[in-house]
Order: sequence, then structure tokens, then C-alpha cells
Amino acid sequence: MRQTSHLTGKTALILGASQGIGLASANSLAFYGATVVLAARSIDTIETEATNLANLGFNAFAIPCDVTDYDSVTHAVEFTKEKTGRVDILVNNAGVIDPLTTLIDSDPTQWNRAIDTNLKGVYHGMRSALPIMKDQKAGTIINMSSGAANSALIGWSHYCSSKAAAKKLTEVANLELTGTNIRVIGLSPGTVATPMMAKIRDAGINQVSTLNWDAHLPPQWVGETVAYLCGEGGNEFLGRDFSLKAVEGRNLVKEFSRNGAFRS
Repeated sequence: MRQTSHLTGKTALILGASQGIGLASANSLAFYGATVVLAARSIDTIETEATNLANLGFNAFAIPCDVTDYDSVTHAVEFTKEKTGRVDILVNNAGVIDPLTTLIDSDPTQWNRAIDTNLKGVYHGMRSALPIMKDQKAGTIINMSSGAANSALIGWSHYCSSKAAAKKLTEVANLELTGTNIRVIGLSPGTVATPMMAKIRDAGINQVSTLNWDAHLPPQWVGETVAYLCGEGGNEFLGRDFSLKAVEGRNLVKEFSRNGAFRS
């Protein structure tokens, strides 16, 4: 495995890193030189994945984290700084798709949990990491967005509304941080072949459920996009969503990955 270097010396904290997009992001960031800290509720899984990365020669750590709990996120951020001395990159990836049901039939506890994860979790991540980034006078925050932020889909009242709100957090944070060398970027990956997408398929609740599985991007593509946005390529997308679904977005990542040994 060849390791390139545009993120060498950087430290990345990935929230929601146990599987799918989060794990792919950790793998790509490590490949491009970053020390990575995998954070998720499933500690056994992320410890195994961090060990796998370490066995490949990469610097990786794991820390349990529940993004709905501000103190838990703060602990993960502090752990990252304690282990590496820095927090250069934050990937706000943790998200849930339940409850996949209409608004009238939704369970309020599950619905609130989705808002706590998909919206408040993004706030908790930014609020915890920004003071360190401000002291460093630099940093990059990638907030995982979705086409749902601009859509209305049956059975996704919690997901559409939380992603739309999180997109506004990206926009506001970018305005507030203008001139600080701290970059906040959204990433809308399109549909991705992850366990979450399998759950959507099985629910059969709207048109997204009916998409052919082959139409979904592999999570590695999203990981490569995160690595791309953490470099100079991200400067063009401050405060807004980079769309991997768009042809121009895919072309940018393909070119980047061609130069940096894209892994399928």
C-alpha cells in the first residue's frame, strides 16, 4: 500500500466511524497521511478497526463517543488533542435514519433521537473542536450532509428536517469563521451502499428504497472525497455542500484519486 502525504502531520477525529462512510473516511484520511481517531458508540468495533489500521502502519486510535451527549463529544475531542497534540480535522458523520415511517405513525422518542444525533451531534462536534482549532489558527470541519437537506421524502420527516438544519449550521459557521483559517464544508454524497442504505431499501417507504443497489456509490468514494476536501480542493466549497452525486463533483474526486492511488 502506497501512502501519499497531503495530510501528513494532521490529526482527524471522525465521529460515527464504526462502519460505512465514517470508517471509509478514517481509512482514506489515514492513507493520505493523517493520524486518525475513530469515535463511535460501538467501542469494540472501532478498537478493532483502529488496530487494523495500526497493523498497516498507520497512526490510529479509538474512543467511545455518543454524539447526542455534549460531554461525550468533548471528551473525544480532548482525547484526540491529548494523544496527538492537535485537532486539525473533524468529520461530523454520525447519523441515524430511524424511524422510517410517516410522521403520524412515528415514535416520538426515536424521532427526537434522530434530531439529537443528526443535528445536535453536528453542533456538539463543532462546539467542542472549534476552540482548539481557533487556538491552532487552522482547521477543517466536514459536516456530512445529504440530498435530503433539500428534499421532502415520505417517511423521512426526521431525516430531511435534521439534515436541512445541519446544512444551515454549516452556512452560519462559515460566516462566523470568515478570516480565521478554519474551514467548514458540507458533503452531500448521494446514495451510498452502506448498512443505512440497506435499512432504507428494506423499509420500502419511498422512491429511494426502490433504487437498484448498483446505483449506490461505494463508501470508499465518499472517504476519498473527505480526503479531497481536507486538502486545497475544499477551498472552493466553504460554507456549502459539495455534491458527489453531481458529475463535476465525481470528476474532481476521480482526478484526485487517480493522482493519489484510489482504492475501490
